[in-house]
Amino acid sequence: MAAPIRIANCSGFYGDRLSAAQEMVDGGPIDVLTGDWLAELTMLILARSRAKRPGGGYARTFVEQIEHVMGTCLERGIKVVSNAGGLDPDHCAEAVAEVAAKLGLSPTIAYVNGDDLLPRLGELHGAGIDLAHFDTGQPIGDVTRFLTANAYLGCFGIVEALSLGADIVVTGRVTDAALVCGPAAWHHGWRRDDLDQLAGAVVAGHVIECGAQATGGNYSFFREVQGMTRVGFPWVEVAEDGSSIVGKHDGTGGEVSVGTVTSQLLYEIAGPSYLGPDVSARFDTIHLEQIAKDRVRISGVRGEDPPPTLKVATNEIGGFRKDLNVALTGLDIEAKARLVEDAFWLACPFSPGDFDSVTTKLNRTDKVDPSTNEEAVATWRLTLKDHDERKVGRAVADVVVEMALATIPGFFTLGFSLSSGSPFGVYRPAVVARDLVPQYVTVLGGTRTVVDSLAPGARREVLVANDPPVGAASGPTTWAPLGQLVGARSGDKGGHANLGIFARSDPAWSWLDGFMSADRLRQLLPETAPLVIDRYRLPFLRAVNFVIHDFLDEGVAAATRQDAQAKSLGEWLRSRYVEIPSVLLDST
Repeated sequence: MAAPIRIANCSGFYGDRLSAAQEMVDGGPIDVLTGDWLAELTMLILARSRAKRPGGGYARTFVEQIEHVMGTCLERGIKVVSNAGGLDPDHCAEAVAEVAAKLGLSPTIAYVNGDDLLPRLGELHGAGIDLAHFDTGQPIGDVTRFLTANAYLGCFGIVEALSLGADIVVTGRVTDAALVCGPAAWHHGWRRDDLDQLAGAVVAGHVIECGAQATGGNYSFFREVQGMTRVGFPWVEVAEDGSSIVGKHDGTGGEVSVGTVTSQLLYEIAGPSYLGPDVSARFDTIHLEQIAKDRVRISGVRGEDPPPTLKVATNEIGGFRKDLNVALTGLDIEAKARLVEDAFWLACPFSPGDFDSVTTKLNRTDKVDPSTNEEAVATWRLTLKDHDERKVGRAVADVVVEMALATIPGFFTLGFSLSSGSPFGVYRPAVVARDLVPQYVTVLGGTRTVVDSLAPGARREVLVANDPPVGAASGPTTWAPLGQLVGARSGDKGGHANLGIFARSDPAWSWLDGFMSADRLRQLLPETAPLVIDRYRLPFLRAVNFVIHDFLDEGVAAATRQDAQAKSLGEWLRSRYVEIPSVLLDST
């Protein structure tokens, strides 16, 4: 039986802490160094980079980080697996090779691609094959408008690269969890039908893919965590049976607890079956156990066959936008907002109907009897979108400026420029038949191997007991913030938002399960009231997860909300006051 493999994370997004790679390599023993650079928005950012500099559609910060640790990794036999290749994994691998040459080192470098479908869309369409929308199943339409179209590949291209002796593996768009699942499957020799083992590794990968979010970052109960000013990054030890232990290097800030791991497990998920290209991991089978300080064991994860299709992330330019913000101070806030809006449209060279989209919001951040100037300020926000850049340019910004001395008292503006409108992207998730998207593994200076994305065979489904809710606590109640009892984690799922809520004791879970329905969520978060909301139970995690459809318009880049990624949605919910059984609050 092979020993567990320790896989460390050093990046949760493009722009994460530059020193994290060195911290993870120098801070304790690890077998593999990984990092995630590819959020959905990042693919759009990399497309713009590639347009300015052909071949430059990769995360350049990874190349800088690898320069810091390459020598030590080669000396200690630490493998590096990264999705920083983005849209140009071949050029990223070449950039890493240039770093190696500068350092006088000779690592074996491989890259995995095949995910980029953009060059193939015309060919597929000519063969009668069109991408289907992920949610509706309808054809996604004209493909010439796309800036990016990348399939989410699985872990077996990484397995092949490591089997060919690669010291450093650079990929394009693979699933975030594949960065852990690949090294684990290579190390333990798992086959494609080892579904429970693969599912366990997917769950482990999901826990550490966002870096410090597993060690106290973005955690509802952060006040209980020591060392929050400099949180350490996580690692996971994956055993041969797919179970794992989540930890962090000793002496680093933050913590690894059932709470921090649960919180991360709820991040950016939907239903209990977490779909992936290698396996569908059942999140309603996950068992967590605190086995030591900063050590949490994950076990019991069951896997189902993956779906017959691969998810495809597409981005297109949706047009141009201008966000205009006017401060409203003191008394008569609503009257001031009406005057600003009426004056704007009277002077604007266009009418509201001339724009593709007009969104107006009055954000009441002001307080009664404010003790500071800032506490007296609310904001009127106008977002204009149009395919014609001229409509959202200097002309509409000038209208706001010209109102400065002629409308409301105390007029000033907040954070908008007089320049032309900004282009924004629209994210559309799609699917494609998996057998159309093989992975290509290339060793620099060596071989090129094809790894087929095989369709699953006989469908395996896991039956999980959906235990009925236990009798919730009764008796006197206290009017208190929901977050005094429960934690939450929220994020974006394309144009949807997910909101996971978890309890930390069985009695609190029994109450939460019975209390927090979709209708209750609509009451507590009125902005969700007109939207479709899906509710999912995860009893072993003492959690419920909600997916709020179309909360973020057409994705992060197109969203008009102040928080375009729904990161704060969970904390908003926790701040709402509800009647909570007093006995539950007394035990916290």
